[in-house]
Amino acid sequence: MATLDTAPAEPHAPPAARSSAPPVQRPSGTAVSESPNSATLIGSVQRAMRLLESVAEHEHGAPAKQLARETGLALPTAYHLLRTLVHEGYLRRDRGLFFLGEAAERLGSSGAQQKRRRTIAATLAEWRDSIGAPVYYAAYRDGEIEVLCVSDTPGNPAVAEWADFRETGHAHAIGQCLLSQLDDGARRDHLGRYAVQSLTPYTVRDDQYLLRRLERMRRMEPVTERQEYALGTVCAAIPITFGARAATVALSLPAHQADRLVPAAQRLQAEVGHRLGSLALSISI
Repeated sequence: MATLDTAPAEPHAPPAARSSAPPVQRPSGTAVSESPNSATLIGSVQRAMRLLESVAEHEHGAPAKQLARETGLALPTAYHLLRTLVHEGYLRRDRGLFFLGEAAERLGSSGAQQKRRRTIAATLAEWRDSIGAPVYYAAYRDGEIEVLCVSDTPGNPAVAEWADFRETGHAHAIGQCLLSQLDDGARRDHLGRYAVQSLTPYTVRDDQYLLRRLERMRRMEPVTERQEYALGTVCAAIPITFGARAATVALSLPAHQADRLVPAAQRLQAEVGHRLGSLALSISI
């Protein structure tokens, strides 16, 4: 199995300069104060954000006058900021009405994606602790095997990716599970790009044998492999299919715990069934 590089923690921002004055408080929907006490804040940015929030509340768009009234801005100021936001792609104007633009929608999409990542990471951690084994989440996207999230602990580490995980799908449970969910043409296309190669004495030896094995796999049953990718490791993967999208949740164990593999896989499959909705959302990570 393979580990997923985790994103480095964001560096801590330097502490903002403290002001001796108390923070300016204002009710929602009122104009931003330009008091010297708020010198560390940029008023034009605050006003632009209020306009964006106001536009977002109007699914069918809103005219400048209405937006100015709702945000407490003078109409000339609102016009100036609205034109700037349109120019930058955060708003779009159609027949005198303002709507959220592509740039704002990308921000919203990015935020939703981060939330889905946090959801799946928390779910995997829960299963990891419950089963006592590293848990992996992967999907087949654009012709590639992608491990999207891994949850392990120092006591139960994930398997090191010693051979490129995308190129060795024939040898590990995640890859075999994903390939088993594809049609014959897609499988052959994948193997045409990533030929079967021997990684250990237990690895499948040729394409035809692998294809026959994949055909025999039952659609919703766990896929297991024993030391085919890495000596000393056994793995199991649970198939998850949403329409044409193939995904899997998997686990790995040291070979001396091989007797735990099938019971652990069955338990993981039951857990996946309980959380199928959240996994469906996470497919789009």
